[in-house]
Amino acid sequence: MKWLFLVCLPWLLAREPLTLKVRVTGFNSNKGQAFVALFNTSESFPTYGEQLIGKIVNIQDRVCTVSFSDLTQGYYAVAVYHDANKNMKLDRNLFGMPTECYGFSNNARATISAPSYQEAKISCLKDKSINILVK
Repeated sequence: MKWLFLVCLPWLLAREPLTLKVRVTGFNSNKGQAFVALFNTSESFPTYGEQLIGKIVNIQDRVCTVSFSDLTQGYYAVAVYHDANKNMKLDRNLFGMPTECYGFSNNARATISAPSYQEAKISCLKDKSINILVK
C-alpha cells in the first residue's frame, strides 16, 4: 500500500492550489485605483472584463499588491492599468494611446499595441511572486 502512496504523491502535490502574488510599482500618484486582471488564454488577453480573475485595489505609496489564490498549475498573464480618475476604464487620447499608466507581467511592452499573451505569460508551477512596473 505504501508504494501506491509514493506513486501517487507527485500527482497529489501537483493538484495543490497555488498563489500568485503581484506587486505593481511605478504609479505616478495614489489617486484612483488599480485594475489588475489575470488571464489564462490568449483569446481574451488583455481585455479587462474577459479575464479569468479581476481585482480592483487601492494604491498606497504608489504601489499596490494583489494575490490570486486557488490557482492550478499552468500559464498565466497579468495586465494592470491605473484608473486614476475612477471612471472604470483606461483613458485614451485622440489617437487611441493610453493616457493612464499600464503594465503587464514580464514587464512586456509593445510599441504600438499591447504585448501578446506569449510575451506576457508566466509559468506557475508553485507559489510565485512577480513585479510589474507600470508606465
